Amino acid sequence: MARRARTRRDVDAGWAPDLASPHVERRLPFFDPINDDGIERLEAQVDWIMQDLGLEFRDDPEALRIWTEAGAKVDGTRVRAPADWIRALCAKAPREFTQVARNPARNVRIGGNHQVFAPIYGAPFVRDLASGRRYGDMESFEKLVKLAYMHPNLHHTGLVICEPCDVPVSHRHLDMVYTHMTRSDKPHLGAITEQSRAQDSVDMAEILHGADFMQENCVIMGNVNTNSPLLVDKVVTQAIQTYCGRGQGIIVVPFILSGAMGPVSTAASVTQAMAEAMMCCAFSQLIRPGAPFVLGNFLSSMSLKSGAPTFGMPEPVLSNYAIGQMARRVGLPLRCGGSLTASKVEDAQAAYESADSMHSTMLAGANFVLHAAGWLEGGLCTGFEKLVMDADRLGSYQKVLAGLDISDEGLARDAYTEVEPAGHFLGCAHTMRNYQTAFYEPALSDSENVESWEDGGSQDMRMRAHARWTGMLAHYEQPDLDEAKDEELRDYIARRKTEIPEAWY
Repeated sequence: MARRARTRRDVDAGWAPDLASPHVERRLPFFDPINDDGIERLEAQVDWIMQDLGLEFRDDPEALRIWTEAGAKVDGTRVRAPADWIRALCAKAPREFTQVARNPARNVRIGGNHQVFAPIYGAPFVRDLASGRRYGDMESFEKLVKLAYMHPNLHHTGLVICEPCDVPVSHRHLDMVYTHMTRSDKPHLGAITEQSRAQDSVDMAEILHGADFMQENCVIMGNVNTNSPLLVDKVVTQAIQTYCGRGQGIIVVPFILSGAMGPVSTAASVTQAMAEAMMCCAFSQLIRPGAPFVLGNFLSSMSLKSGAPTFGMPEPVLSNYAIGQMARRVGLPLRCGGSLTASKVEDAQAAYESADSMHSTMLAGANFVLHAAGWLEGGLCTGFEKLVMDADRLGSYQKVLAGLDISDEGLARDAYTEVEPAGHFLGCAHTMRNYQTAFYEPALSDSENVESWEDGGSQDMRMRAHARWTGMLAHYEQPDLDEAKDEELRDYIARRKTEIPEAWY
């Protein structure tokens, strides 16, 4: 199929993905607000949880066998282990690694000074300005994948950008993974909800990338939650065995609502999250030493009156800072949540909560940020307008993470020699060299005078965001994929759908 050549104007307008920045190279120092005594006190509690309390590993006899043979203390389904041994196992996981995309220009580096932004994950509903709130479907899912692919401030497309509820649960993982593989050439995640679905994801990745290449490279990862407090079920252990057993990556995230799945104390919940994640990391290294592992944190406060989770509050902000420090000391890449809000629409509440949540995630040094864009309603809904609004702000965070330019060009001495006192710098040589990149220009913000705004229809940001994403989709062009690989993927999906009975739960 003939395709129109993409111009720089297309990229700047958001109509075509930009290959210049597949991930963020962080130059801003990490924010480490806890002193050494405080960190050591937190780490002592992590060790106490792993050694004395232990974690439950249920519903997976194979996981218990692996722990037993490795030398852990296993009482029924309770696993305890010396903290120094668990930390030594965690040290076998890479401090940073590359997830390879099918387009090598979009490979992402996870860990160290690198940060990767990915969209919302797991919402059953979608919302947009024209059609309102509704269950997600395959049409919406495909549109959202295309938008994540096209937006230059999203480096990774995730997986369940919304639940396609019009596809049987037993089949939808096949369609979701295939959509990410074909409608985008950015890296993505695989399924985890049942071991055969994880296996399908890994098998499809092998078709796309090749078995030999996959032996030496991480091309797909799974993202899975522990059942806090202190419970690791078979969904987690089997996902680890499936992905890490093939040398692929796993992200394990304790999902803790303080006051429900953890104590109301933020410090206690942080130590619980670290213990749960580190035990899972140790297990991954028993499966395959050197398998990529990302330590996750999703800690939220809650309303103790209603039980509803709250987002953008000060306690989760503090948890991001604490777990960022602790993850770096353990030597593991970190995953945190991003632009989180309990708001139902893109209003002032959504802006405040999302900004506080994302800003702390950025400063904390999260290497992989799931939910960086599109999150509404406590994660129950993906907003089309919210996706592009959040992604617009991600560009400003990337500018901050680049740090202050104090090079000769940044200090601009030649500009001072050119411009006389009481003059202006608008037309000087330094300005002309740098005017295109000197300041971040958010595509959705309106900084013009009120008369221009009124002449343009007095549009608020939601209206501008709606025009933005609909315009992006109108300019979407599918990235090329080898026809033989595409046919093999489609054949695999067709065969698996005949083998797997349709199930809607």
